[in-house]
Order: sequence, then structure tokens, then C-alpha cells
Amino acid sequence: MAEITSVHPGFDVSPVVAGLIGATVLVVSVSVTVFVWTCCHQQAEKKHKTPPYKFIHMLKGISIYPETLSNKKKITRIRRDRSGAAKEGGGGTLLLGAAEAGAVGPSKAPEGPPQVQQLPIKVDYGDELSPDQSLTPGGSKTSSPSSPGDDVTLGELTFSVDYNFPKKALVVTIQQAHGLPVMDEHTQSSDPYIKMTILPDKRHRVKTRVLRKTLEPVFDETFTFYGIPYSQLQDLVLHFLVLSFDRFSRDDVIGEVMVPLAGVDPSTGKVQLTREILKRNIQKCISRGELQVSLSYQPVAQRMTVVVLKARHLPKMDITGLSDPYVKVNVYYGRKRIAKKKTHVKKCTLNPVFNESFSYDIPAELLPDVSIEFLVIDFERTTKNEAVGRLILGAHSAGAAGAEHWHQVCAAPGRAVAKWHGLSEY
Repeated sequence: MAEITSVHPGFDVSPVVAGLIGATVLVVSVSVTVFVWTCCHQQAEKKHKTPPYKFIHMLKGISIYPETLSNKKKITRIRRDRSGAAKEGGGGTLLLGAAEAGAVGPSKAPEGPPQVQQLPIKVDYGDELSPDQSLTPGGSKTSSPSSPGDDVTLGELTFSVDYNFPKKALVVTIQQAHGLPVMDEHTQSSDPYIKMTILPDKRHRVKTRVLRKTLEPVFDETFTFYGIPYSQLQDLVLHFLVLSFDRFSRDDVIGEVMVPLAGVDPSTGKVQLTREILKRNIQKCISRGELQVSLSYQPVAQRMTVVVLKARHLPKMDITGLSDPYVKVNVYYGRKRIAKKKTHVKKCTLNPVFNESFSYDIPAELLPDVSIEFLVIDFERTTKNEAVGRLILGAHSAGAAGAEHWHQVCAAPGRAVAKWHGLSEY
């Protein structure tokens, strides 16, 4: 009878190890499959889905920021003629040369005279107020959906003034406002609140709470200012600034009330006052301080270098009598903001030294339509930052000094020109 021999496999693998290997292979296979499917799905979405907004990059890297997604903003467009001057046109387009338009479309520029391509541009961008739109000769913002016009009644403000002799304190009660204009077209209402300042030193700054969706706000808030001798009341002025809160942009200014205390006598008791709210009068003010900036333009590299050097004599913005300033630099092409940068915050100083440099790629042919805006802002950790002052250099310079500075920079390529400029109220 033949002998039966046992046959053993060439290798012996335990069931546990085999299970682990199988599970690992399965997990890897599923992961790779999911990753490949996700990539393909994203590519398909990009091809068939229109993005909510787009970036348009102009010549030499000057980028136009995303258009606002809100339809409530007014659309104004610019037409640039052959002379290089920007003007508002009925066609509502901006004419760009073939070299500039090449960054937008894939078509190449033909030989011969430069062709132009129409590129629609929205002017308003978010909360920014462009240099062209900022101020009228009267000092207020130009008419827009969020600012009252000349023919709109701004309402009245009711308040009371009293004096506490034992504590040497001035007591002001902001009671109510009546007949405010509509600042939000969607809700046909406003979100008013009031900022109050005692002039001329501006050391005492307070504000009321925001009342939502009302044109007849009742505040009934009392503010007590200590350390004010009664003999000094005749030299003081109460300044009430009425605003409408805006969650997504800069708050809208409704108007202001100026009340000199020279004609008010609270010695015999509380004095009840009602004053008409007037359109805000923004004027250049020496107390806003000064800012020193340096500009230089390299025509070969087509690069503008902006250096924020220092500021001096800034107003006191904090209770401590100091400020925490920083500078925000906005670059505008026509009335469209194309770049924004800011310096670091300098703590507890009215004479900050920044020495920070920023560079922008700007073609030489666009310089006549470019403006640079400097906003000096007081940093607040717990509340909203407050603008200290403003300076504009370039196409929309408000004063002769700013226009002269810009002319010197353009006339002397490669040379840095530094100057001091007084800040205007923002």
C-alpha cells in the first residue's frame, strides 16, 4: 500500500495577518477612488458653474478687486478718451488699449493702430468712498442712496443740559430725535445713534446705543462729565453727530448739531433744548495733525513706491489723552479702488513713526488717473476704529500741496520726494 505524505503550502500566513492586509488594501482602494471622484467633480463644477464674482487683472499686475455682490449700490461708469482724461460717459464703459484688454480676453492685439475693447466696471466697492465722490464744496458727501440730499429734512434733536455743582460735573441727557431721513432703502428706515463730543479739546467722547429700524428714536441716555468747572462752560460747545449704523460698511452720517454753551445757563436747573439737525460741514482742520509721506516712481520697472514716514500733532482720541494710530493706504484708478494696504499700529502716541514702505505696479500711462489715499485711523480694541484724518495725492488731490507733490514725483522719475501734508477730516 502506497505511503500517503502530507503536502504543506510553500508559505504559512495566519488568518489575522491576512485579514489586516485585506482591510488595508480595501481602505486604500476606497480612498483613492473617492479622491479621484472628488477631483473630477470639482473640475466639472468649475467648467459649468459661473462664479459669483471674478477678478480682472489689468496690465502690469494692477488688479481690480471683486465687484460687489450687492445690487443696491449705484453704478457709475467712466469713459476714457484719447487724451487720457477720465470722464463720465453715457455709454457706461471704460475704454482700454489692446495691451490692457489682452489680460481680460484671450484674443491677441492685431498689428497697426491699437484697438480698444469695452470693459464695464462698477465704481462703488463695498464701504469705500472713492476720492472723486468724497466731498462737495460744501463739505458733505455727494448724494447717493445712503446719504440724504439737499432737499431732505434731517429732523430735530431734543436734549437737556444740567450742572452738578457739588461734583463739578456737566450732565447732558440725549432724549430723542424726530423726523430722521431714511438711510436704508431696503427697510425704508434707519438705525440711528448719536456721538457726542465736547469742543474744543475733544477729550470727552461718548455715544448712545443703536436703535434699530426707526426714524423717531427715543434714547433717554444721560452722560455725566466730571472735572469741568462752571466758569469754563461759556467756552465749551456741545457737538452731536447723528449717524445710522451700517453692519457691512462705514456708518452713514445723517447730520450734526452744534450747541455753544455760552447761551445756556444751567445754574438754576435743567435746561431743555431742541435743535434742528443740519448737514455735516467737513472742513480742513489743523487739529487733525500732519502726515509725512515719500513717493518715488521707477519708469523702467513701472513701480510706484510709497513710504509712510511719520505723523505729528495728531488729536487725542483715547481717554488717556493719547492715540493708537495706523495708516491705511488705498490706491484708486479713476474712482475704483485697486489696492489697499496698512501699516502696523503704534501704541499710545500722538507723534508716531512708521517708516513702512509699499510698492505698486502702475504703468506710466495710467498715472494721470491714479490717486493714493492715506487714512490715519485710531485703533480701538473693543469698539469700532475711528478715522483721525485723511490725505489724497494724485489725480484727486484736494489741495495745491498734494497736486504739487504728485507733479514733482512724476517729473523726477527715480527720485524719492518726501513732504509733510495737513490731514483733512474724514
